[in-house]
Amino acid sequence: MFKYITLIAATIFLSGCFLFGEPTEFDETSGQSPEWIFDQANIFLDSKDYRKTVDYLEKLVKRYPDSKIIAQARINLSFAYYKFGQNELSLKVLQDFMTLYPSHPLMDYAFYLKGLNMYNERNILNKLTFQDISDRDVNKLKDAFNAFEEIVKRYPNSKYFQDSIDRMTYLMNKIAENELHVARYYMKRRAYIAALNRAKNLYTNYPESIHVKESLVIQYIAYKELKLKDLEISTKKIIDFNYPEEKITTNYAEENSKWWEFWKSLTD
Repeated sequence: MFKYITLIAATIFLSGCFLFGEPTEFDETSGQSPEWIFDQANIFLDSKDYRKTVDYLEKLVKRYPDSKIIAQARINLSFAYYKFGQNELSLKVLQDFMTLYPSHPLMDYAFYLKGLNMYNERNILNKLTFQDISDRDVNKLKDAFNAFEEIVKRYPNSKYFQDSIDRMTYLMNKIAENELHVARYYMKRRAYIAALNRAKNLYTNYPESIHVKESLVIQYIAYKELKLKDLEISTKKIIDFNYPEEKITTNYAEENSKWWEFWKSLTD
């Protein structure tokens, strides 16, 4: 008899649940002021609880779009997305911020955060596969470079100025290295004109790169193989002038009967 009473009670309880709808999760931000939500989000941000930070700031931006603290809230939300690995969402919030507040004092940080989102030095997958950043598509690297360049050009007194220069230098070398990878590929297949285009692009667009020397060597060898004597000689002069201690072209001419042996020694 007791079992039947228990079953009936449970049935009535469940029926009541269906009558009143599904239980909803308690929202601590409900009815709170924008300042309160913002402060709580900052507490979560300081403790590196980015999930909760995002949750609170998303609600803040949605509920109080005209609040005086929304500009800062958007920046914090973008940063939380970035730390949470949501780069596209972080960039979208940044774009909204830049559109809405073009003269905001935090604009230098907005460009800096934009660059960081695209900077991805090495993600987890690349660490596992030992893939270097220069092996990948360079469009985002160029976008990151441009973002950091905005800081250098427009905000010389920014606290992010020097770090932006350092990152630009790194990115420049990696973008140039990407050109070098492609030039090497074409050289190994004796596609000299294609290799020349890549090497010349590196030399022209990234003259301060650490890879300029090898780009000149590629040009020299390609001109030699294409029987373009004048260009071969002029390139040799540039190499000998800038790198007199190494005598790269002399070694090639005197010690190697086949360009492949020389090139292999450079790329191994």
